Amino acid sequence: MTDRSGIICAGNWIVDVIHEIAQWPDESNLVRITAQTRGIGGGPANVLAALARLKTGLPLWPIGAIGDDGYADFVRAECTSLGLPTQHLIPKPGAATAHTHVMSVPGQSRTFFYQGGANDLLSEADFPAGTFSQTKARVFYLGYLTLLGTLDQIDDNGATQAAQILERAQRAGLTTCVDLVSTERPDFEAIISASAPFIDYLILNEVEAARATGTPVPPTDATGMQDIAQRLLAKGVCKAVIIHSATHLLWQGADGTGNDLAVPQLPPVEIASHLGAGDAFCAGMLYALHQGWDAPLALSLAANVARESLRGMTANSAIPPLSELI
Repeated sequence: MTDRSGIICAGNWIVDVIHEIAQWPDESNLVRITAQTRGIGGGPANVLAALARLKTGLPLWPIGAIGDDGYADFVRAECTSLGLPTQHLIPKPGAATAHTHVMSVPGQSRTFFYQGGANDLLSEADFPAGTFSQTKARVFYLGYLTLLGTLDQIDDNGATQAAQILERAQRAGLTTCVDLVSTERPDFEAIISASAPFIDYLILNEVEAARATGTPVPPTDATGMQDIAQRLLAKGVCKAVIIHSATHLLWQGADGTGNDLAVPQLPPVEIASHLGAGDAFCAGMLYALHQGWDAPLALSLAANVARESLRGMTANSAIPPLSELI
């Protein structure tokens, strides 16, 4: 791995339009929007933006699908401003760029209204020969599994295009990392099971972990997280399952090692938005995995990146350089 460097992030590219509201209204009632912010979102966008703001110095490559609209122009402009290449953001003529209207109550909840658009059209054909065999990248991240439209579709053999892409990346020598999204769908567990044997590190929250194992109630403590992590490892996850919640973090390795950490908390008055905290955690974890850090140090860095992200209205605007976190 010494001759490899850099991280490829593929999957959802979304424009988040974040509306700050004082409280969630009752049905048919009105609430004022007190502030509005726009930023790029989705797993790959948030992770890459966070890594760029951390100023790690690593090569970073986005892969995804966008439309042919103003939101697509915004995505490209944001990537350019972060120093990210845009040649692998594939236009899908006639499709809208995926976007989400986020209703955020500061210090409390956020609710998402999502239009899948071009993201739903991303397919294995958008990862041509050479995507992995000719790259010098060390890490391949795919997110969000279960929100990838075509890539999530399960064929008659129980396979998915996402699983095939992960297998190709793994065979080419890249470390594969997958993140999920907290969505409800009946085939949630089946989608994860199809890809599990080709995932080196599965990074997810406690709600997603429960859905990925068919567990009715998400775990609330380290023991519950460990049990679910073991069930995910039994599905074939190769190296580790990493679960994050608002209060607790767990790393459960396929080699039997386990590490847990209490989440460092910010005072509520310092929290602008919870949007993208999981992606910020993932960005810190990807950097640590790329660098070969051990589990306790990786969990600590990822937790600190997530904590700092809470200070900004968008998913990554408040993340400082890595030198300020170490």
